[in-house]
Amino acid sequence: MAEALVIVDVQNDFTAGGTLAVPDGDAVIAPLNRLAPRYETVFATRDWHPPDHHSFDTEGGPWPVHCVQGTDGAELHPGLDRSQIDVVVDKGDRRGVEGYSAFDGTDFERDLRERGIDSLTIGGLAADVCVRATALEARAKGFDVTLVEDATRGVDVEPGDTNRAFDEMREAGVRFATADELTQGDP
Repeated sequence: MAEALVIVDVQNDFTAGGTLAVPDGDAVIAPLNRLAPRYETVFATRDWHPPDHHSFDTEGGPWPVHCVQGTDGAELHPGLDRSQIDVVVDKGDRRGVEGYSAFDGTDFERDLRERGIDSLTIGGLAADVCVRATALEARAKGFDVTLVEDATRGVDVEPGDTNRAFDEMREAGVRFATADELTQGDP
């Protein structure tokens, strides 16, 4: 069984000081860096929106402008160990493509299948939006999925959104673990 780590949207705009900062979002970086060496392949997704993306409040959408292609806000957080990341998956890169899930309008699934990967360990931002969408779609496509609880944080637009997302993922068969549990026995 081939496994991959999927780091979801740990970008400057979603961390401290960003235009859509997830509360305590920076806290996911250390456990993800600790986990990365355990996996043969590490994917990092990022929102990579055009300036007129339909999800922006300036275009009538629900979110402030964030992760615009080519801006510092769209870049992966500098605290992530980039030497451990094998593939960057850009999503939401067209005006009308939402891009919540890593599978939405990308070659992510094809890349996983070509590499023989059937099990994903997922962490990142935000638990109740893009992490949720990626985990649920991965399960629907037949992948085994483990969510790293201490390596994900939610935005909680509505109070309880993160807990509801966790419940939904559990019901879909997503396994939950901590980084410590996953690295137990590592040298």
